[in-house]
Amino acid sequence: MRTAKITRKTGETDIKLKLNLDGQGKAETDTGIGFFDHMIDAFARHGMFDVDLKVKGDLNVDGHHSVEDTGIVLGEAIRKAVGDKKGISRYGYFVLPMDEALVVCAIDLCGRPYYVSDARFPSGMVGDFDTELVNEFFYAVSYSGAMNLHFRVLSGNNTHHIIEAMFKAFSKALDMAVSVDPRITDVLSTKGVLE
Repeated sequence: MRTAKITRKTGETDIKLKLNLDGQGKAETDTGIGFFDHMIDAFARHGMFDVDLKVKGDLNVDGHHSVEDTGIVLGEAIRKAVGDKKGISRYGYFVLPMDEALVVCAIDLCGRPYYVSDARFPSGMVGDFDTELVNEFFYAVSYSGAMNLHFRVLSGNNTHHIIEAMFKAFSKALDMAVSVDPRITDVLSTKGVLE
């Protein structure tokens, strides 16, 4: 099984994460931010990943450090769980509709981090979650996970729907990228390495 356990403690956050890429879509989350818990649960369920996440952050300041640092930890966990990348599909993409929202996500687990998104949100908050943090989270995932990560929001006017479609599209694209293809006997690269 491709799993990872990451612990990260700073003066701002204390995060513990267990990730199983070959799971059943089960999530245990406690970030202190209700909507963010909902998004991590959606990520786990729709990607068929098992996630156990505990976050203690300086929410008396705001949610920024908790969300960004969770992105760092999740990216590290993905990179560790994938391992040497031999036999994986490497690329993944998904077009996800959620009511009026339509989001495209594409991933390359190439070892070179890059993040591109045109996501804009009509509302500044969803519940207790600052929508500015969506791009902070995915930027952190892409860089600590050493992946190319792209989003295009093709339609949407409900902030909740747009963000949820992003998290679900990401999970489906990642599930495709980490899937094992028996035809691939090494890494899928003319260079012979993915780093």
